[in-house]
Amino acid sequence: MASVFAAGSAFASAYRIPEQSYDSTAKAGANIASAQNADASYFNPANMSWSSNAWQLEADLSYIHLSSIKYTDARSAAYNGSSKEENFLLPTLFVISPDYNNFRVGFSITAPYGLAKRWEGLYPSTFADKFELQVFDINPTVSYKINNMVSVAAGVRCLYSTATYATNANLVGVGQSMSGDVTAWGYNLALSVKPDKNSNISVTYRSNVDLDLEGTAYFRGAYGSANAEGKVTVPAPAVLAVSGAYTFFDKLTVELTFDRTFWSEYKNLDLNFNTVSPYTMIFGAPVAKNWDDSNAYRIGISYKATDMITLMGGFAYDETPIPNETVGFDLPDSNAYLFSVGARFKVTSQMELGLGVLYDLKSERTVNNLADGGHADGKFKDASALLMTAGLTYTF
Repeated sequence: MASVFAAGSAFASAYRIPEQSYDSTAKAGANIASAQNADASYFNPANMSWSSNAWQLEADLSYIHLSSIKYTDARSAAYNGSSKEENFLLPTLFVISPDYNNFRVGFSITAPYGLAKRWEGLYPSTFADKFELQVFDINPTVSYKINNMVSVAAGVRCLYSTATYATNANLVGVGQSMSGDVTAWGYNLALSVKPDKNSNISVTYRSNVDLDLEGTAYFRGAYGSANAEGKVTVPAPAVLAVSGAYTFFDKLTVELTFDRTFWSEYKNLDLNFNTVSPYTMIFGAPVAKNWDDSNAYRIGISYKATDMITLMGGFAYDETPIPNETVGFDLPDSNAYLFSVGARFKVTSQMELGLGVLYDLKSERTVNNLADGGHADGKFKDASALLMTAGLTYTF
């Protein structure tokens, strides 16, 4: 059974999840230059310098629904299958401190990477009966306001990850399951420039973190049951975002964001075991991934309708990093179109409520990679996701 914290793979390229707050959900991830609530501590900590001189706290809860993906094989209907629908809850937390001699301190707990996929059908479940990755990011940050136009920030990232991978013995006679976890470290940097009160130009960067997951693998099949200690490395890839926002008439803010995720770090899925057996020889061979760096293009809009209500919307186009040669049932990803809406409600001078809704539509994808060592010769379709984020911001 998937953890309540497990996240789906349907909100950006591969298993990255940009949307971590109600603002970012409502604006389709275009929440870098325009970040103004406590979630700036994560999305753009350099923007903390422009925040209200007070403590700010934001707590969010996201509901994630992943649709069933249909696979239709070109060779035989006996190979057809579908993934199970998935439903998850994802909490996040953000904090910003008051100003201390032009310094601000921020803190966030997020889940920026995640994947959950379970397949039904003899053929798909042979290769991905269950594939689950969870990554939690604890990120303290510090910003410094150089002057009224320029702010810089840096932070330390502590990533804790767990993963489960299972294949079925249906068609090949042997199967395995493996679970592991790891704690790893990285960093993030941010620059925010305000040429005037209405505009903001920002650049943020999150470092690559290699997740060296260690655990026990269990095997079953023609050679009986066995187990072995093993390790596998999965990247939490670096992300570079360049963003600009402009506010018109003190009411309408438009943000354009470009971000690049450096998925080329993911060369192969290589399970390394501490013992040699027929099972470890079968499952220990590296599986080529050879992912490409991918780009996303986002636009977010917020409109201050009244002193109490701000309306938001967004659109994004997100490229998949996975080439046809290595698309598999663990992650049958494709290019995506994201549509979002939301609103913020100022309840009191100190309290604000927010809601964001995002729909992610994945393109159909036809793949034949049998000659490349893959397992797909057919079409993946009907992949989509719904994300709803509700939150509360409190200033004191």
